[in-house]
Amino acid sequence: MGVDYYNILKVNRNASEEDLRKAYRRLAMIWHPDKNLGTNKNEAEAKFKQISEAYDVLSDPQKRQIYDLYGEEALKTGQVPPPPRGGPHNMGNPHPNPTFRFNPRDADDIYAELFGSTSSDKSRKSRDGFFRSTTNGGAEFSGVGTSGSGGGLRKVAPVENALLCSLEDLYKGAKKKMKISRTVLDASGKLRTLEEILTIDIKPGWKKGTKVTFPEKGNQEPGIIPADLVFVIEEKPHHVYVRDGNDLTVNQEISLLEALTGKTLELTTLDGRNLIIPLTDIVKPGHEVVVPNEGMPISKDPRKKGNLRIKMDVKYPTRLTEAQKSDLRRVLGGSS
Repeated sequence: MGVDYYNILKVNRNASEEDLRKAYRRLAMIWHPDKNLGTNKNEAEAKFKQISEAYDVLSDPQKRQIYDLYGEEALKTGQVPPPPRGGPHNMGNPHPNPTFRFNPRDADDIYAELFGSTSSDKSRKSRDGFFRSTTNGGAEFSGVGTSGSGGGLRKVAPVENALLCSLEDLYKGAKKKMKISRTVLDASGKLRTLEEILTIDIKPGWKKGTKVTFPEKGNQEPGIIPADLVFVIEEKPHHVYVRDGNDLTVNQEISLLEALTGKTLELTTLDGRNLIIPLTDIVKPGHEVVVPNEGMPISKDPRKKGNLRIKMDVKYPTRLTEAQKSDLRRVLGGSS
């Protein structure tokens, strides 16, 4: 049959219209793209479109009949085979309209229909009891409140945990495995403790404050929707580099002699390369050397990087002998 719409919505083949609505709402709360702005956004978008298509087909009697009889391919192509003479389709199942055309509805339209359309207000409560928000850059899935007369479930507030990452992790990318322990309801309705390993895919260029959300991974309790588990990226201090947006900065001290006569700097990059920077011009105190494309990766396009900025500090001698002073006057006396 191809795609199994019943399995996608986790309903049986005799599901009523109300069953379909409940299944769609539950899954949409988990997979709406605005609820998954971290590493799994692409997966969430694909899943959200998939459950929307399943609901669109199964909630429409004509689409559902064609799908049940002939499958997804016939539904989408419109190539419905004629019923055999005297066959069961003529007797118990009326043959679908042979001129039927499959017009899929937009996923956002379906969502707006079942959850209430968006509003320019900062926050409002729609007819089904779900709180929606248009703050924070247009994100429209701020959580679930206790419904009023509808008597829906209450969703627990998200649980946030700091995730410490080294600058090397944020430069190269990394996978972090986090072991969590939470209470879940078993088949008999009793609470038990479940240990689980969550994998967090750190992308190159991520910044402090980036959030990774695992929907409904909090503790389960009767009558509530489990909280989302949110990991917030925190950056460990580095012993050499300091991050400044997409740039990296480093302080480098050189002697007065090196400032006047030149020096070759050597730095080890965050991915282990040996970087050589020659200083050929006279370096003044406070001078900054900029090395393009040796900063942090830009998360939206990791092929591009910020700059490496080397802040120069010239160390002056604490004392000079008379002979040294005389030599300096002779050498520098005629310079401008």
